[in-house]
Amino acid sequence: MSNTRYRPEITNAGLSPTHPVTAVDEYNTPRQLEVPGESPLTLYVDGREIVTLMTIGAHPEALVLGYLRNQCFVERLEQIKSISVDHSTESAHVITWDSIEGWDEKLKKRTVTTGCGQGTVFSCTLDNLYTLRLPDIKIRQSVIYALLDNISDRNKIYRRSGAVHGCALCEGTDSLMYTEDVGRHNAADAISGYMWLDDISGDNKIFYTTGRLTSEIVMKTAHMGIAVLLSRSGVTHMGLELAQELGMTMIARAKGKHFLVYNGAENIIFDAQPEQRPVRAR
Repeated sequence: MSNTRYRPEITNAGLSPTHPVTAVDEYNTPRQLEVPGESPLTLYVDGREIVTLMTIGAHPEALVLGYLRNQCFVERLEQIKSISVDHSTESAHVITWDSIEGWDEKLKKRTVTTGCGQGTVFSCTLDNLYTLRLPDIKIRQSVIYALLDNISDRNKIYRRSGAVHGCALCEGTDSLMYTEDVGRHNAADAISGYMWLDDISGDNKIFYTTGRLTSEIVMKTAHMGIAVLLSRSGVTHMGLELAQELGMTMIARAKGKHFLVYNGAENIIFDAQPEQRPVRAR
């Protein structure tokens, strides 16, 4: 079966991403505001507890699916029979057609990462990383500028409530999908889940995030088959080293007409006129 025809049975249990609250400002004036949700979602696969994710809860099924994919716990979408999310029990149950073997080995070694709310990387995630072959693509400077401009108004939850990260799957100057969650790793996993469900390839795509580019985000982007990583935030040294090893183009501190290419400058076509820099007085 091909992914274009097969989809597991899934619930549609997305929660409202924000909640109304009252706060008092510096003038002792009450203000009606919104804050993002944050609740635990414990993932079970064939009855076995795998992990508890802290999430906004807006895309729980896609989050679960992307988490299993990016951690290399499940290799093919066709292995999954159903995904059922029940917020009353704070649980997500994944049922496979044939029980997946080797869970003890898969879960044996884990690393707590810098992901918001503490992300986790398992040994099997790393084992599969260096078998990946990322596509060789070029990107125009003008496309980066246009994409940054187009994506600037997609962060609806952040503008309403703050306290969330956003991630986007982009092609050319267009944002194909945008997700927000309390952690950038959750937002990335949700996009990975939607890509899997809709059989979307990472070829010729750009992955955008509002968060810093750590080794965890580089790994998730690589597992999605995407060769260009773009962020408005900075990079970590380990994230940069991993991008260099994988041949991933890493662009950070990107906002307006400014960006820094930390890796893969040879893949950027600098086709925009440089801005006139002011001369500093001595």
